[in-house]
This record gives sequence, C-alpha cells and structure tokens, in this order.
Amino acid sequence: MFNELGETIKIAFDAIRTAKLRSMLASLGVVIGISFVILMGWILTGLDNAMQDTFDMIGTDMLYIDKHNWAGGSNWKEMRQRKDITLNQAKDFCERIESAEIAVPVIRTRRSQIKYKGQAYQASFIGTVSEHSIISSKNIASGRFFTGFEDNLSANVMVIGHKIAETVFPNEEPIGKIIKIKGRKLEIIGVMKKQGTMMMDFVDLQCYVPIKKFLSIYGRDRSFEIAVKAGSEEKLDEVRDEAQGLFREIRNLKPWAKDDFSINETKAFEEMVKSVRTTVWSIGLLMTGLSFIVGIIGIINIMFVSVTERTKEIGVRKAVGAKKRSIWLQFIIESAVLCFSGALISLIMCSVLVFAVATILPQSVPEVSFLSPTLSYELLITASLVSIFVGIVAGLIPAVRAANMDPVIAIRSD
Repeated sequence: MFNELGETIKIAFDAIRTAKLRSMLASLGVVIGISFVILMGWILTGLDNAMQDTFDMIGTDMLYIDKHNWAGGSNWKEMRQRKDITLNQAKDFCERIESAEIAVPVIRTRRSQIKYKGQAYQASFIGTVSEHSIISSKNIASGRFFTGFEDNLSANVMVIGHKIAETVFPNEEPIGKIIKIKGRKLEIIGVMKKQGTMMMDFVDLQCYVPIKKFLSIYGRDRSFEIAVKAGSEEKLDEVRDEAQGLFREIRNLKPWAKDDFSINETKAFEEMVKSVRTTVWSIGLLMTGLSFIVGIIGIINIMFVSVTERTKEIGVRKAVGAKKRSIWLQFIIESAVLCFSGALISLIMCSVLVFAVATILPQSVPEVSFLSPTLSYELLITASLVSIFVGIVAGLIPAVRAANMDPVIAIRSD
C-alpha cells in the first residue's frame, strides 16, 4: 500500500517537472486566490489588534454618559435636539452614584489652538476635575495631573497629549513651559503617554485643564459628559443599571419617556466593528472565491490536457495491473501539488510584501503601525489547507476520467 502510494506520488511529481511552464501557469489562479486570503486575514488581524488597543484605551470598565451616542446608533437629528447635560446635573450624578468606583464630569472642545513662541498648533481641550487622575494616572508619561487645590483655584495649569509634546517641543522638555490659549498663559505640568490608535489617533492631541479654567476660557455653551469607572468589567451591568436610573431621575424623565442621553461603552463599538468586519470578510471572500473559480477552471483544463497526453501511459499501466485507485490518486496528487505549489509561491510573495509594508510605510504613515510585519502561523496553515482542498476538487473529474479508461482503447490512441 505504502509502496504504491510512494510510486504514485513520484509519478505525479515527475509529470509536473516535465511541464514546468504549464504547471506554473495553471497555479497562477491559486496564487491570486491564496494571496487574497492571506492579505485579507493579515489586515483584519491588524484591525482587530488596533480595535483592542482602542478598547483598552477607552477602558473596558468605563461608561460615558453623553448627550450623543458615540456609535451613531440613534437618529442624529433626534440626538441634536436633546437637552445639554449641565454641570450641576453632572456633579449631582457624581455625588450620588454608589456602585461605581468613581465618576467625574468632563467637558471638551474638539478644535482649538495653542500658541508657543509665535507658532500656532491644533489641539483639543478637556476640562475635568482632579479626581480624573484616578482614571488617567497610569497614562501620565512625565510630570503630574493637577490637584484638587489647583482645580478649585482655577489654576493656570495643563496636561498635554503625547503628540502635542512631540510636535510643539520636539527637542526640549515640555514640563514647566508656558503656552497660550486664547491669550491665557498656562503652565505645562504633565505629559500623557502615547495612547492614540489608528481609530482614535486624536487622543494624543488632547490637553487636560481644570474644569473651572476651561469654563473661563471657552464658556458654558456646550454639553458635559460624565466618565464613570465601574472598577471591573464584572460590575458594568450593575453600574450601567444604576447610572441609567439615577440620571433619568436627575433629568426628571417620566417613566414612559425615552432616555434623552446615551450611555456609551466599548460594547457599542464592538457591534459596529463586527458589522464592518463582516462586510470586509464578505467582499474579501467574494473576490477570493472568484479567483479560486478561475484557478480551478485553469487546473481542470490543464489536468484534462495531462490526461489526454498520457492516455497511452495510462493504458499500459492499467494493462500491467495498475488499479483504478492508483490512476485516480496520481492525478489527484498532481492537482493538489500544483495548488500547493501556488500557495507556497503566494506565501513567499505575501511574506515579503507584508514585511516591507509593515516596516517602511509606518515611517511616513503612522496610522498603519497596527500592521504586523509577519504572518501568523494560523493564517499560513489555513492558506495551505485551502490550497490542497482546491487542488483535490479541481483534479477530481480528470482523475475519475483517467481511472475509468479502457486499457485497450487507451493503448491504441495516438
């Protein structure tokens, strides 16, 4: 049995070596199809990692009460018509919430400018209280967060994001420097670690100031948010339920009225990402399927040509006692090897491409730094198994035709 299998495999490889160019052209469709599978899997794996980094940055045990739904799940016009969350409402909530580890009011401006040595730079500002340091202390790279005393006095201090420090102070220490915001001078007392991801790179452009200082600079004409730290993922449901009920009470909503606020968390983004991921996979699989169909048709044609060319050989082998399974196995193996060869070519090409893109491109486009310079073992194994399966499917009909030939008719053929 094993001798027969070994001899069959040897004959299959000899046939491929005899027609190298034809074999290479036959496997071209498989090369394209496998390349789609590998590159699509590589990109989606990178996106998954980037999204997980984003979730970690937002905080998997964090809830954010806001006027708007961050994931865009509700009617935008309806959300715009909601009443703003006021500072008194936010403070009342933060004082009364019991199940959460901490809750702090937050107010922000999306676009603003800072000036240093006559140069203007874009930034966004967050006004909050000193207790916010409990949430963000692990993200401080140097310096410190402002204190409760500085918060109460509306001190002229601020904590800047990583990209601000990198852009404004490329060759100097930011701590202690004075910058201007709308003509106000503020001293930098802390610098945040790099937190931005491909999906939320704006985070590194954020600057934190005491909430009273923020209001004195930008005014109160905007809605507040409330950042709620549950303490652990296990407590999220309990904290969410209490937060919803408590804030409905603070907003004086009737029992039958809809919430006029949103409770945002990473799960909302997970659902959105799942939908995007499904769409990407569907498009990728469709393109992969079309490539494989072309490849399968090409290999079937090549295998039929191979069967026709070796009709006499098949007849002689059957005449001297070769069994149907040997003939059938010979062409199945030949087809599978053709496809697997295409997969190997694709793996080499994709590995080089992936390494080049992941090591060179981020230098000019930092947003793609989530891409890995190597392919995962799971992806390589999957691509190899898929190629072998495609080869077996493509070689099945020609193999059956060869195995069912009448040896007398086959030997007589020209």
